[in-house]
Amino acid sequence: MRAPISGIDHVVIAVRDLDRARAVFERLGFTLTPRGVHTLGSQNHCVMFERDYFELLAPPPAHPAMQYYNDFLAKGDGLAAIALATDDANAAYAALRANGVEAEAPLDFARPVELPGGARDAAFRIVQLPVDQTPGCRTFLCQHFTRDVVWRPEYQRHALGATGLAGVAVVVEDPARAAPRYAQIFGTRPAPIAEGLRVDTGSAPIALAARGKLGRRLTGAELPARARPFVAALFIRVADRAAAADTLSRGGFAPVALQDGSYAVNAHEACGVTLVFG
Repeated sequence: MRAPISGIDHVVIAVRDLDRARAVFERLGFTLTPRGVHTLGSQNHCVMFERDYFELLAPPPAHPAMQYYNDFLAKGDGLAAIALATDDANAAYAALRANGVEAEAPLDFARPVELPGGARDAAFRIVQLPVDQTPGCRTFLCQHFTRDVVWRPEYQRHALGATGLAGVAVVVEDPARAAPRYAQIFGTRPAPIAEGLRVDTGSAPIALAARGKLGRRLTGAELPARARPFVAALFIRVADRAAAADTLSRGGFAPVALQDGSYAVNAHEACGVTLVFG
């Protein structure tokens, strides 16, 4: 593993209507953080776990740093980006450039967070990678300067029993060509799996798959209606699968029972990404 990258920090689900997205994920059984407003103009809600999280993000209509998300949303909501964890964005930037990855210069931004004792800024430094480095999504590094502001225990308890990110599946034309570009970031080699190839990140893995093979793995679940390449599925760990399915049903969803005992929610019901709970 190429230091100083330590796995997936969070993933970004881009949405056009943040209020609607918040309501959907609350019905799914997630606890969401209050709305945040970044200094770049974007707004978000986060679903926090012990180590990682996912973010519902609505970008501003015009900001150079957010143009990727607006272009992405022109084709609908969905999982648009993967943020990789680093404790030293500057060192990671230098290491990636030295190894042939055309990373962009580090960029700092922040958002205020309302806390019982008053508002504090959550501060970050990111390093964005070229879009063609990771076909199907934007990848960037994220260094947190204020983890105590972001990882609040009151936001880590979910009625669904969700405990963390378990993996991401990306549908590509040719996994054998796409996977090495992902693996270059981590200094690893892709490993074969039934659906295609797996790239280990240091935490939740990234699977590169042909649509047909991933569809067979998730038989009965609906994948996003996007042109390849695209992020198809987000896998989330839950404490109890049956209890999670119960919570989903009470929220008005019809969870799909998969062959391995996990449950899925169709992409059109979950802001453009298939959710798999296992």
